[in-house]
Amino acid sequence: MGLRARNKVSPNFNMSSMTDIVFLLLIFFMLTSTLISPNALKLLLPNSSSKTLEKQTVSISITENIDFYINEDEININNIEQKLAQILKDKKEPGIILHADKSVAVEHIVKIMDIAYRKKYKIVLATTPK
Repeated sequence: MGLRARNKVSPNFNMSSMTDIVFLLLIFFMLTSTLISPNALKLLLPNSSSKTLEKQTVSISITENIDFYINEDEININNIEQKLAQILKDKKEPGIILHADKSVAVEHIVKIMDIAYRKKYKIVLATTPK
């Protein structure tokens, strides 16, 4: 009796579909990680339910000790306007993201907003999601 099973399972495993999925995930995470604007200074930001839609050009941070930083570089409040003009002079639509600690008085935030208003820079106040 020469009965043979016609449906034999192939012992080979094809990895091409698995590598496609891995590469798609890699591309997805690489693209989404560039959209996150990192905040290197440890600030306790106010809460908000809105999202930041502006493209970040320059980041200004104000710590709880009223220290001002432009992109992680500490700067004196008197030199901020000149430094911003130097950084943003070639930008088509200059934008600023303002990271201010929760305990910072409003007058310090208004100083930066006033500079942005006079120079016609777009400014966004960074918050943490609720």
